[in-house]
Amino acid sequence: MDLSLRGKTALISGASQGIGKAIAVELSKLGANCILLARNTEALQSVVEALDLSVGQSHQFFAIDFNASDALKKLAETIAGSHSIDILINNTGGPSAGLILEEAPEKFEAVFKQHVVSNQILTQAVVPGMKQKSWGRIINVVSTSVRTPLDNLGVSNTIRAAVASWSKSLSNELAVHGITVNSLLPGFISTTRLEAVAKSFAEKAHISKTEMEERMKNSVPAKRFGEPSEIAAVAAFIASPAASYVNGISIPVDGGRTPTI
Repeated sequence: MDLSLRGKTALISGASQGIGKAIAVELSKLGANCILLARNTEALQSVVEALDLSVGQSHQFFAIDFNASDALKKLAETIAGSHSIDILINNTGGPSAGLILEEAPEKFEAVFKQHVVSNQILTQAVVPGMKQKSWGRIINVVSTSVRTPLDNLGVSNTIRAAVASWSKSLSNELAVHGITVNSLLPGFISTTRLEAVAKSFAEKAHISKTEMEERMKNSVPAKRFGEPSEIAAVAAFIASPAASYVNGISIPVDGGRTPTI
């Protein structure tokens, strides 16, 4: 099975921590050159220094706020103009928890821009190069909420579903060019995002964060939270040559928690 990414270049957003960082680490181990995007310059530098260099890979980063669409578009075009991007990882942190009826309309607009619009900007920048090579991988990190909406995450449920539909539509358009588009649906993964969600859930239920985390773990057949590296392992396979006929799907990585087939 060909899992090698030697000579491939991956553009990874949200790469300063959590799932994005883990994906960068895993892709670099398979030989990919990694270009990292996030807001925190210091954290990005730390991640770059941790990436594998054993087969002569070259890694770099750019600090960018995904809410600044014009700046993101300019940066994406600059990167695509100077690098041949083979793999795009669209990964953006989720919005804060809250009941959907209590959320301001402006929050939906802001989160849509941060997720759907930013994905569109990055994709439009890199796809022409992928088409020239008749090879590409676009992987969108979304959420299991696209299968089953999660309580107290109204905005996230709404926008994540939009990303999943965008991803499926894109996969139908690009398959003929040798480009696959797939979505990963993380469940309860040990990240700062999960900590914030658990804290919010605990406050709503008037219990401790520790007790809420235990309840959340018990809702998973595996009885534990997942690790970012477990998402990264699936992303690495989908990015590899071996996954050339895997296209247009959404893959839960959640320890079996999603109740649908």
